[in-house]
Amino acid sequence: MSAKNNNKLNVPEAREAMDRFKMECANEVGVDLKEGYNGDITARQAGSVGGQMVKRMIESYENSVK
Repeated sequence: MSAKNNNKLNVPEAREAMDRFKMECANEVGVDLKEGYNGDITARQAGSVGGQMVKRMIESYENSVK
């Protein structure tokens, strides 16, 4: 069974930047992500990476509104 990424970006050219952003957030929360397949991480770890990404996006928006 192969892993298939069904996530679509509104701006496909942003893929590389989003991958870097995900890696930065993973490092911040102590999750060891690697390029490609990461099916060996727990749901808790994946959730902490996603949560950190959302937190940083909200902070960025709030700072831009000031």
